[in-house]
Amino acid sequence: MTFRIDLAWLLMVAEHNTPGDPQVTDWGALLAAVTRHQAEVFGTPVYPHPQDRAAALLQLLVHVPALERSNVMFASAVAYAYLVASGLKVATSPERVRDLARLVKDGTAGVREIADELSGWCL
Repeated sequence: MTFRIDLAWLLMVAEHNTPGDPQVTDWGALLAAVTRHQAEVFGTPVYPHPQDRAAALLQLLVHVPALERSNVMFASAVAYAYLVASGLKVATSPERVRDLARLVKDGTAGVREIADELSGWCL
């Protein structure tokens, strides 16, 4: 089963995981995230596994900020919540989340590397 996100789900994650209730400054970034995680080419998913979809969401939301602040925290929360909503058991530490966010932010990690790291968070 593939868990499908929508705009309401992203807003719920933002509301529950970003301090101070930052306002959305780019609705297009959120809509792009919804579309990207379910991308298909000729009926074949571009991101076939939950970790791949979570990685694509994380990368996009870090590099195309949607909120007035706390975008890296939001993107990390979206990736984590996506894995959990997909039925995976997730265990990580704040340090691992921070380190992954830094790699994504500085452009060192692509979707494949992000997905590999997220796989390591899954039990």
